[in-house]
Amino acid sequence: MSDPHDPKRARLLAEMGIKPLWRLRDGEAGDGAATAVAVADAVVVDAPAEVVATPLVATPRAVEQPATVRPPAPAMPVAPQRPPATPASVPAVVAPAAHAAAVASMDWDTLRQTVLDCRACGLCKQRKQAVFGVGDQQADWMFVGEGPGAEEDERGDPFVGQAGKLLDNMLAAIDLKRGQDVYIANAVKCRPPGNRTPEPHETAACHPYLARQVELLQPRLIVALGRPAAQTLLNEEIKISAARGKRFQYMGVPVVVTYHPAYLLRNLTDKSKAWEDLCFAQDLMAELKA
Repeated sequence: MSDPHDPKRARLLAEMGIKPLWRLRDGEAGDGAATAVAVADAVVVDAPAEVVATPLVATPRAVEQPATVRPPAPAMPVAPQRPPATPASVPAVVAPAAHAAAVASMDWDTLRQTVLDCRACGLCKQRKQAVFGVGDQQADWMFVGEGPGAEEDERGDPFVGQAGKLLDNMLAAIDLKRGQDVYIANAVKCRPPGNRTPEPHETAACHPYLARQVELLQPRLIVALGRPAAQTLLNEEIKISAARGKRFQYMGVPVVVTYHPAYLLRNLTDKSKAWEDLCFAQDLMAELKA
C-alpha cells in the first residue's frame, strides 16, 4: 500500500485539485487499529447544507427471453420447366455445312436475295435491311469492312456515312473510284446492335456469303479494312500494327491489311500509316498485273 504521507503522491493529488487531510481519532492508540479519514476540501463548489444519502439499490437485469424459433416454411412445389416454344414464323437456323453448301452454287442475283432474306443468326432481329455489297462485279480490287453502321442499315449500301466518305477519299488517293474496278462488301451483312464488333457465331453465319462473293468476283487483290475483317478473311488473331505491309492470302487471292476508316476518324495520326498501306497495295497490284 502506498504511503499517504509520500510527498510525490501529495503533489500528484494537488495537481488534480485534491488535498487529503489525515487525523488520528481521539483515544485511539498506535496498536494497528488507527483508521485514516481522508477529507477532500478543494473540489466542492456550492455544496448543499445537508446531503441525504440515497442508498444504492442494484437494478435487476432484465432476464433475456430465449428467441422464438419458428419452424421453417414448407417448401413450395416447383413447377416443371417447359422449353420455350419456337414461334412458327421464325425458321430454324440452317446448319453451317448445309448453309455453306447451298450458298456455294448461287449466282449474284440469288446470292443477293438470300442475303436480304437471311435469318441465319440473331442480327436479323434488329436490322432494317441486310447490306449485300456494291460495286463493279468484275473488279480487280475488293475492299472488305467489318459490318454495316446505322446509315448503311438505313440505305442498304456499305460505307455511306462519314467512314464511307473517308473511304472514297482513300480510293481517290490511289486513282480508284467507287463502282469502277472496285467492289465493297462487309464481313457481316446486318448491323450489330450499337455498332458493336460482330460475335464469332455471327461472323461464321455470314462467312459463306463473303466467300461466294469472292468466288464470283475473282478479284486480283483484297484489302481488309480493320481487325474484324482481317480476322474473318485470315481465320486467325490479327493485330493491324503487326500485319501492315505484309501479304496474306484468302482463297488464293492476295490480301493486305489496313485500318478501318471509322478508326481513322477517331485516330487522325494513323492516317499517314493508312496511306502507306494503300501505296503498298497499289505496288502489289501493279506486280500482280505485270
